[in-house]
Amino acid sequence: MLFRLFIFILLCCFTSPKVLSQSEKSENYYADASDIIFSLEKTDESYLPKSKAVLTASAELGFLYLTGNTRSSDVKTGIDLSFEQGLWSNTLNANLLVKKSDVNNEVTPNEIDKSFETTEQKWRVVAKSSYFINSLTQNYIYGNVSYEDNRFSGFDSQYSISAGWGRRWFETKDYSFDADIGPGFKRDVIQEFSPVDNEKSIKNSQDSIILQAQITFISRINEHIEFKQLGAIKHAIESGQNSVYNAESSITSRLIDSLQLKVSFILDYNSKVEDENKNLTTETSILLVYSF
Repeated sequence: MLFRLFIFILLCCFTSPKVLSQSEKSENYYADASDIIFSLEKTDESYLPKSKAVLTASAELGFLYLTGNTRSSDVKTGIDLSFEQGLWSNTLNANLLVKKSDVNNEVTPNEIDKSFETTEQKWRVVAKSSYFINSLTQNYIYGNVSYEDNRFSGFDSQYSISAGWGRRWFETKDYSFDADIGPGFKRDVIQEFSPVDNEKSIKNSQDSIILQAQITFISRINEHIEFKQLGAIKHAIESGQNSVYNAESSITSRLIDSLQLKVSFILDYNSKVEDENKNLTTETSILLVYSF
């Protein structure tokens, strides 16, 4: 406040007043001390935290069913929740993917039994809470928890927890970019083959100290289309342990007020997997999203 008053006094003392006619005012831009101070007020207001609670939610669903020579069905669904109030920002994402298809089981050398079985089943939950330390610099501390159950990945389950520091590097009407980093803990529960049961029934867990980094980039291309890029690295500190890398790119297009079409591409990479499993898996989906 004292700084603004000092600027006002300097401008009043060293700026010679000039009387402009009405035509001159319309042709030339003229700013006095009050205009400059008003612009400073507006700049500060853009960094003020949200005084009212803001809750946004959306649910997505995609379905595919094929019949004929083979049968298969794919279902993907999920929900996104976001809650902001004051200096707090909280998000929750949960999604489920289930696939069933015809599987040929050899009963005898000359007899094959065809059954409709689950061949892919994965669900994931990620929760994050952030507290902005300083609304002007946009620095924040965060806590993150994630859990994944992927039935056919070689892992019975994978979960992690981390906390650290982050920053909202820029935020405008059309763009925003957040990045954070911090230490954490990860546990992988691995399925191992049991010669007695002749299937993967033995579970062995591996604990790791990790360094986790995350980014969130959002670009509102226009009033109907939005691009979002998410990325997460869970790097195991100890050599030889499994590190996890995730990336998701998506484009959402508004169809009507509450209904949207979402196209997404997801990459999941595990550095250490069983020999029969691949390190990299990809997922491409087209979903209908309902916002409420």
